[in-house]
Amino acid sequence: MKIALIGAGGWGRQHARVFSSHPDVEFCAIVGRNPARTQRRADEFRVRAYTNVDEMLEKERPDLVSLCLPNQGHFEPTMQVIRAGFPLLVEKPLAFEIEEAEALLAEAGDRFFAISFNHRYAKPVRLAKAAIDAGRIGVIVFATWRFGGEGSSDHSYANLIETQCHGFDLLEYLCGPIAAVSAEMTDKRSTMALSLRFASGAVGSLVGSYDSSYAYPESQRLELCGTTGRVTIDDTVRRYTFHAAGSEVGETWQAGYFNDIDREFHRTFDAYIDATLEAFKRGDSPPVHARAGLRALRLAHAAIRSFETGSRVAGMALE
Repeated sequence: MKIALIGAGGWGRQHARVFSSHPDVEFCAIVGRNPARTQRRADEFRVRAYTNVDEMLEKERPDLVSLCLPNQGHFEPTMQVIRAGFPLLVEKPLAFEIEEAEALLAEAGDRFFAISFNHRYAKPVRLAKAAIDAGRIGVIVFATWRFGGEGSSDHSYANLIETQCHGFDLLEYLCGPIAAVSAEMTDKRSTMALSLRFASGAVGSLVGSYDSSYAYPESQRLELCGTTGRVTIDDTVRRYTFHAAGSEVGETWQAGYFNDIDREFHRTFDAYIDATLEAFKRGDSPPVHARAGLRALRLAHAAIRSFETGSRVAGMALE
């Protein structure tokens, strides 16, 4: 598969790293805004450098285009690639406005259109999903998500839209649809606490912040409690635990001494790309379709409405 990358920034380097080393990929080009920086990145991975998206698409004709751009700059380049007729993989968030996300999906139609919710591919998350599917935790009664670190943006709700989208996606991936949201936020909107109700009847919470630090232990934590067991995940890739109800003896997974891959957060992207490219080769839909990005955005905007109106948002208002 011939793949081109649009984006020469920090996380874009992870895209370049994975594509350049993947046995099924001919990594051909990087597009960036800054000519010097883009050329350095292209030289690093031995591909061609461009500063114009249309020029790259015309000359390279890639099978798949990956976009990794500043969070608030996703809409226009994504639409440009879609209208040029290319399958694509995009970073989260899909967009900041619901109307823009809807327009991207409508324009894409049935084209291959993947979004990177790579947290799903962390080993602890895969273990949690397996425990749920096997019925080990029973009927889920509550779920909690906490994710806090440093961050800044000129968008009032950046943390909610560009970072907590992972929380929305994972909570629904593991627990089913969220049916109601009630939100409280600090004056800067950079820290929030959401009360959730799932369609299943379970309840939950989401706490997110850009006023914390990723240096703190357990800056990310997920807990799922069911009628027959409980699962916890610490720092996405660090630790998974399971306890059966009534038992003081639990099960713990942590990456072993020689297992660098499963303990490294960046490697969740490798696993996500493997699954995405396998689906693309088979002609299947992406394992995480861009529709998941629209869903996370709808939930974020429901939380915004809840906070701004001081009311609970539920039912059709979440659709």
